[in-house]
Amino acid sequence: MRGDSGGDEPLAGVPGWLPQSARYYLAHIEAGTPIRALARRAGCHASTVLRQIRACEAKRDDILVDAALRRLGQRVPRGPGRHGLIKETWDMDGRLDKDGALPTEERLSVEARRILRRLCETGAVLAVAADMEKAVVLRDNGSGETSRAAVVERAVAEAMALKQWIACETPGRVSRYRITAAGRGEIQRMLGADETDPHGCAEAPRVFAGPARAVGVQDPPTSRRIRYGAGETPLIALARRRDRDGQRFLSADLVRAGERLREDYELSGLGARRDAPWDRFVMEDMAHPEGLSRTQVLARARVLGALRDLGPGLGDVALRCCCYLEGLETAEKRMGWSARSGKIVLRIALQRLKRHYEGLNDGGGLIG
Repeated sequence: MRGDSGGDEPLAGVPGWLPQSARYYLAHIEAGTPIRALARRAGCHASTVLRQIRACEAKRDDILVDAALRRLGQRVPRGPGRHGLIKETWDMDGRLDKDGALPTEERLSVEARRILRRLCETGAVLAVAADMEKAVVLRDNGSGETSRAAVVERAVAEAMALKQWIACETPGRVSRYRITAAGRGEIQRMLGADETDPHGCAEAPRVFAGPARAVGVQDPPTSRRIRYGAGETPLIALARRRDRDGQRFLSADLVRAGERLREDYELSGLGARRDAPWDRFVMEDMAHPEGLSRTQVLARARVLGALRDLGPGLGDVALRCCCYLEGLETAEKRMGWSARSGKIVLRIALQRLKRHYEGLNDGGGLIG
């Protein structure tokens, strides 16, 4: 995810993911480095640098891009003899993150994977308001109702906009962003490059192209599982179904409960336990590995608390369908249940999960 710095030493020290056009823009506009000097250092024509600077300037109508450039611009040295962006001035990527500026490369990679996957889902947008400290992924459930699917720090959203992974579709008091072709390509690359995630490697070629539908995913020769694609999850599919009386099989509050469990699971860093059954998932020693953030520790506690409250059976189906995104047929086979019984058990599990969250008396919303 590193930006192409072209081996230009004076541009060193900025976040590794920063696009080249933004590097030129900051060096010229904020630090006052002449365009010809930048071109000489990069080994290209001055018009090439000028085009990139103008392209970056044109993006400042976007509130996230503008905020990101202002954050970075505050750190650029100014005055005679201070041309260029030097490493000592910018310090380390870690300092940038701790000081509340744009995220480090590692954090951006983790958060972008989580949010871009959400934005690939049908009807999902990223909503940002000028006075909001965080951005929210909203999803249209197809019935005129909108639910929150994820929450992300505003600085991370600014970085994703600066890298053109998301683009503003509806500017205004509350601006709405959608994932771009570059964003879809990036999440596909992330999943395909993650050798530790068998689902990522398998999903990468197929999940993000074509209409939303359940897709079969190739696994190692010992097993085969059916996973839902990024555009559709088991809960989304069931939420569209109606019973004989015309009522939706899953109400909006049940979907929200399942999405809250999934959000905590994705924040918790528990992906290494993917496919573990309920008893192994909640009963094994859960000592916190080094390097976990406070957010991850709290998310782990919420996930385990909810699953323990559900108990075996209900906890299993919630874990598989909400967190692992297994289809109902796959979950039924794995747990030895009769065909078409899974959706009934899942609805009961979501009802119990909803009651669990209501009992926490914390407002019942998502993290953030």
